[in-house]
Amino acid sequence: MSIFAMRKATTLGAAGLVVVGSLALSACKSGDGSDGAAKSPTTAPSSPASPSSQPDRSTQPSAPADQGGAAGDAKGGQTFKMGEAAQFPFKYGTTTKGRIALTVTSIEQGAPADLTPLKLGDKAAGKVPYYIRYSVKNVGTTDLAYASVGHIKGRLGDGTEAQDLMIIGSFDKCPSDSLPKGFTNGKTQAGCAIALAPSATTKVVSAEYWGDPFMTNGQGLIWK
Repeated sequence: MSIFAMRKATTLGAAGLVVVGSLALSACKSGDGSDGAAKSPTTAPSSPASPSSQPDRSTQPSAPADQGGAAGDAKGGQTFKMGEAAQFPFKYGTTTKGRIALTVTSIEQGAPADLTPLKLGDKAAGKVPYYIRYSVKNVGTTDLAYASVGHIKGRLGDGTEAQDLMIIGSFDKCPSDSLPKGFTNGKTQAGCAIALAPSATTKVVSAEYWGDPFMTNGQGLIWK
């Protein structure tokens, strides 16, 4: 992306299976690397959901939901180790369909200062960014060019959801782009998602993919 392109930070809000609130900011990155003024948010983000409102995520679910995929596909509620791949059918939009192997490779703690260029102000006060790094491999027969594999969020030690921060544009600490042209069978791309811990004493310890085909039943895939 050109250094003159618009960079936007959105959705510093309560993470959840439905969108419950957002913070929309924008900044223009100039040629000398500095950021312009950002729009002031009109609403504050909602608090993360309490543990009592979250689905029970056991390491060995007693009855994983059937997603209608092939034998050996990952099931909703299934837990994986870091670096372990989960394979499942994937759909993006109304026409792009295929199969991917998704792997969360690490969860890295950042520094509060990492958020300074985004000019989030008080909305990020005291919060610590964690970078959920993952890879996507095309294991199907269709070209998944320009699809986006999102819906990855962090979870805190008590099982509640961390706030998420989605960035439209470039952010060197956690780059994430749509799948490239010619993303055919065997191609792999790395990605990153940002989760915000509420304080330095609270850590993001696991990651969850809750996108298609798992978003309909409230049971995603967990890596920890």
